[in-house]
Amino acid sequence: MKVFVFGASGLVGSAIARASVRRRINTFTFVNSRPSGVSGVVSERSLDVTDRESVERLILEEWPDVIINAAAVSSPADVARNPALAEKINVGFPRQLAMLTRHLGAQVIHLSTDMVFDGEEGGYRSTSVPNPSSLYGQLKLMAEKEVLKFNKERPVVLRITIVNGNSVTGQRSVHEKLLAAIAAGEKPILFSDELRQPCSAGSVADVAVEMAERNDLHGIFHWAGTDVVSRLELGQAVLKRFGLPSDRVQAAQVSSQPDLGARPANLSLELEPLLGKLKTKPLSLSEQMAELQAPAHLYRWIRENGKL
Repeated sequence: MKVFVFGASGLVGSAIARASVRRRINTFTFVNSRPSGVSGVVSERSLDVTDRESVERLILEEWPDVIINAAAVSSPADVARNPALAEKINVGFPRQLAMLTRHLGAQVIHLSTDMVFDGEEGGYRSTSVPNPSSLYGQLKLMAEKEVLKFNKERPVVLRITIVNGNSVTGQRSVHEKLLAAIAAGEKPILFSDELRQPCSAGSVADVAVEMAERNDLHGIFHWAGTDVVSRLELGQAVLKRFGLPSDRVQAAQVSSQPDLGARPANLSLELEPLLGKLKTKPLSLSEQMAELQAPAHLYRWIRENGKL
């Protein structure tokens, strides 16, 4: 089997590439400019995913069996700053992948987000009606529709939540950003009434690769960890993992900060029916914390101020 992984230098994309190599799959990785750092791949190429001709030529020449798309403008703030570019990457590129995989008879696995929901209720099922409250969520929902429209035979839309893990640069994941802010003298504000269901990058990767190895799971699915926690509880768990005092962050409530705009209150997900169909199991928050490593550039600061 030949698997293409787009966005392989990102937190989730690099984890998917490693999981694919670990299962001895012929893995081809594609990055923007920064290397993925994943060893054992057949090849890695730098590719501008907005260059439609280059993308089409590459895929038609190589003829992959499965394409896993983890490429995205993943920050809502970055989407808002450059919506035109975000639409090309977050909507146009998945649409093209769906068209090309339909032509090849290949499977496309597209990563989406819990932010297609408004957070008013929580416990969202894969059949729940989306209602995104941000441009980022709106674009991701558009991408889901395009993938399902243009590859009706073998599409997978995998909605995931906030992701814990160790990024290639040591600067992109939840704990890496939080620790960097604290090391810089900041006291980050974390909300006690903003609920999420964090997942592990490695767990998402195992799910994506397991689905790539099968041909009987198509449609929209949800994946997350086992625990629903507030942003504040997640931050406190990170502090505990690295032996830092809990007063390094500031507790607040979204409801008391009207200037913040719309922020989904509860984006928890129901993992069935996917949960009952996979060998991979979701991880608890404590299991996810155990996987976290100190970013190299903060290692000395954590040793001096916390515990490794």
